Amino acid sequence: MVKRAEVLKKLIDQTGLNTKAFAEKAGIPYTTLRSILMRGVGGASVNNVIKVCRALGITIEDLEEMAANDNGSIQTIAAHHDGEDWTAEELETIRKFKEFVKSQRKPQG
Repeated sequence: MVKRAEVLKKLIDQTGLNTKAFAEKAGIPYTTLRSILMRGVGGASVNNVIKVCRALGITIEDLEEMAANDNGSIQTIAAHHDGEDWTAEELETIRKFKEFVKSQRKPQG
């Protein structure tokens, strides 16, 4: 789905890094990232999509939700922490906390 690639492009733009610098941060070749952004996420390897999402501080589920709900403006889910790199364990803890907070919402309607 091209929508996912559009979401990734917007989120990468919000990091302030150019595509080449972001690819380096994510640990994938620039040409691979460029292909994901141009052709869509569907043809990319799962490992590369995970690397991009981790570098953005989001999960695959976050990406799916943003792609499904995008109305032209992306609301960044991850907090930006200048100069900090998160471990996989820390990102998982953040994801779990986010799910906990969502579970505390009162039903609307």
